[in-house]
Amino acid sequence: MSNENQAASAPLKAVVGIIVFLAVAIYLLAKLATSGFQIDAQVMTKEAVASRLKPAGSSVASDAPPGQRTGEQVYTAVCLSCHGTGLAGSPKFGDAGAWGARIAQGFDTLSKHALEGFKAMPAKGGSPDLSDDEVKRAVAYMGNAGGAKFTEPAVGGAAGGAAALPDPDTVGKKIYESICVACHASGAAGAPKFGDKAAWAPRLKDGVDAVFNNAKKGLNAMPPKGGYTGSDEEFHAAVIYLTNAAK
Repeated sequence: MSNENQAASAPLKAVVGIIVFLAVAIYLLAKLATSGFQIDAQVMTKEAVASRLKPAGSSVASDAPPGQRTGEQVYTAVCLSCHGTGLAGSPKFGDAGAWGARIAQGFDTLSKHALEGFKAMPAKGGSPDLSDDEVKRAVAYMGNAGGAKFTEPAVGGAAGGAAALPDPDTVGKKIYESICVACHASGAAGAPKFGDKAAWAPRLKDGVDAVFNNAKKGLNAMPPKGGYTGSDEEFHAAVIYLTNAAK
């Protein structure tokens, strides 16, 4: 009789087992829906998706208004992704050998290639929001780093008036206190000491622009722009701040 009872209870146990399994499965699915998917939701916002879908080469991180970005700003935001390493056959930034033949073609030809696209490079480096002059400034900036002597189109124009230059007494002073002070405060490594008229006099005989151009390229123990990575206009404000103190 006991064998008959065991045989009869076997299907019941199987049914109970199936019900328990389904209950656990439903519970786990519910947990996944209410917790796991919530985590994913944090990275699937409109902003996050837009960031992932952003075209390669789109402009980033520049406080300058549209159309007013310098060649250096455009290079850093857009061109660096390829020209920083020589990706896809692009001439590497600062590589005179790679740029020589291209520079020989002239500024207008290089600008045309950059604006319209050339080989693996899309038009405007893949950033259609750039103005033509911004692209040309980037061409001049990269070409000059490779040995050219191109002139960047001026920042500012009829559309928005001349762009306001950084104030030496605010921006220039801030850059001096964060970068230049390391050498110019004490005269380290032969740097003319801040406010020392005698030390600055021979350097100022050709004017502030000459001082700026030398400092921009680097001179003696000083690296280009003293190691400052911001815009030329900002660095120029620091040069004016330094030189004004020695007049």
